[in-house]
Amino acid sequence: MMKSAALNYHHLRYFWVVAQEGSVTRAARRLGVAVQTISVQIAQLEQSLGKALLAPQGRRLVPTEAGRLALAYADQIFQLGEHMGAALRETDAGNTLRLAVGISDALPKLIAFRLMEVVFHLPQQVRLVCREGEFDTLLAELALHRLDVVLTDRPASVGGNLRVFSHPLGEFEITLFGSPALAKRYRKGFPANLGRAPMLLPTRGNALRGQVERWLESQNVAPLVVGEFEDSALLTTFGRAGLGLFPAPSVLGEDIAAQLGAEPVGVLADVRERYYAISNERRIRHPAVEAIRNAPVSWGQPEG
Repeated sequence: MMKSAALNYHHLRYFWVVAQEGSVTRAARRLGVAVQTISVQIAQLEQSLGKALLAPQGRRLVPTEAGRLALAYADQIFQLGEHMGAALRETDAGNTLRLAVGISDALPKLIAFRLMEVVFHLPQQVRLVCREGEFDTLLAELALHRLDVVLTDRPASVGGNLRVFSHPLGEFEITLFGSPALAKRYRKGFPANLGRAPMLLPTRGNALRGQVERWLESQNVAPLVVGEFEDSALLTTFGRAGLGLFPAPSVLGEDIAAQLGAEPVGVLADVRERYYAISNERRIRHPAVEAIRNAPVSWGQPEG
């Protein structure tokens, strides 16, 4: 069997830029090289791969089906190269440790802050880079080593295609909060008086949503769900406007009162939200991720 030639990343970069610009001429201007140089090297790349990567479409060059696949890999390769360069430049600035954190959009932002604030007490200075997004998207970013850790409200699936590891960070009691007017109305007689009460909940599939619904069923009450949100920050924003009661970790009561002007209505007995740090390694080596993993969570535990 014929042994395939090693990929020439210089040629691949020329293809990557042409695909972005849609023109060899514009790519040559951007790269500061001759048009002929780019044309020759892309032809050599196509020959080594045995696939045509670009095809004319009107006045533009667009990727072929094989070219789109190659472009997806090239995006990952050169974006990782840019991240590496940025990380290395940061080391020149001193003893600064870079920590790239993915924050699931279902994770309460105040909880994310509480979980991460420990890194600012490390002996080494930390530069924190936070990226918020959907759970699956963040796991893909983690697998590509664009993130050091993902903070989320659920563990990664066991036996999936991604080799990542979920590290429990603790569990937190949940309270129902509301604007002062709603809290005053529904606090007395809680929880029996929650029938038809306006409520804001996470979307279905969220770990907390199922627990809250089971708790409501156990209390034999059926509130009126007036809003469902993937983003926890958007949910609490609507809660601040007094549009409905909303669940949140009890430990955040003071923060919720200060930032949202909301008050506790009642504790959802036996409802707990669990949080996880997901990493690429079973044994965490990044000192800042290790600090998050090992930080005491007594501030998040219910009393008694």
